[in-house]
Amino acid sequence: MPYISVRVAGKLTIEQKRSIAKEFSETMERVAKKPKQNCNVVFDEVSRENWAKGETILSDQDAADAKNGS
Repeated sequence: MPYISVRVAGKLTIEQKRSIAKEFSETMERVAKKPKQNCNVVFDEVSRENWAKGETILSDQDAADAKNGS
C-alpha cells in the first residue's frame, strides 16, 4: 500500500487537497501499477514561521515582501 507524504509551508484548501490526492493516486496507478484506492496520501501543513529556506524564515520573507509591495 503506497504512502505519499505531502509537506507544505502554509495551508491548502480542501479542494487543493482533493485534487492533489487524485493526481498522485492516479499517477501511482499509471506508473507503478498500484491501485489508486490503496494509495494513502497524508498532508502535513507546516506554519510558515516553522519553515526556513536557507537562513530565512518564510513568515519573515512574507512580511518583507508585503512591506516592499511584492
